[in-house]
Amino acid sequence: MKLTLGFSTCPNDTFIFDAMIHNKVDTEGLEFEVLMADVEELNRNAFAGNIDITKLSYHSYLYVAKQYKLLNSGSALGYKNGPLVIAKDNINLEKSVSVKIAIPGKHTTANLLLSVLYPNLSDKTEFLFSDIEDAVINKKVDAGLIIHENRFTYEKKGLVKIADLGEEWELQTKCPIPLGGIVIHRKHSAEIQQKVDRVLKRSVEFALANPDSGKGFVKYYAQELEEEVIKMHIALYVNNFTVDLGETGKNAVFTLFERATNLGVTANLPVDIFVD
Repeated sequence: MKLTLGFSTCPNDTFIFDAMIHNKVDTEGLEFEVLMADVEELNRNAFAGNIDITKLSYHSYLYVAKQYKLLNSGSALGYKNGPLVIAKDNINLEKSVSVKIAIPGKHTTANLLLSVLYPNLSDKTEFLFSDIEDAVINKKVDAGLIIHENRFTYEKKGLVKIADLGEEWELQTKCPIPLGGIVIHRKHSAEIQQKVDRVLKRSVEFALANPDSGKGFVKYYAQELEEEVIKMHIALYVNNFTVDLGETGKNAVFTLFERATNLGVTANLPVDIFVD
């Protein structure tokens, strides 16, 4: 059976999917037609409901929960790995309402967290995540909300951190921060959903046990080619929660969704949002 599979070119995604798409682990008869795209494009594909399995931001899941279920494996979720707000000079975000800020997409979890933690900030402009640092440097915006490997490069470009959304989230909730997850379309049977979950878990475990196996694949698609940055990126976003969310991870996801509901972002979610 062939299934369409979407994920980003970011090192944490290419790292965990390498084994299952290149037949390094048992896929239990499944084959995958791969679409690689920026996270916001992946979100839009999920909104259209035209892909079987995809990475998407947890924020976006709120809009597709009736079409998709979350897998237990594959999530980018953890501690001290949240989005950062950067600028050329220090800005007090709590007291400002006029800051123009670049965001990596309206439906990213980063933008949801910004709304939860700084509801006063409303002047937002969408940029491709990899263009946000330059937008700040070139004064197209006052500040930028950065994700992925940009958290490792902004200081080299003379920019400063003015807020760590992950740190603030952890202080408020005591939960790890849920950034992105993997979903499968509800049209597939429970047997197929469970099979995909098993295969993905096997792929993640293989990658962690054999970190150099997909090195060439990861580096080929990485935005930032410096090997040390790639390693730090993977170490930050791939962890035990990526293998299996567990109760702690699921609680963090539900906490995020509760905050989003309080903001009026979503209506009631289905009860069964995770693959059993």
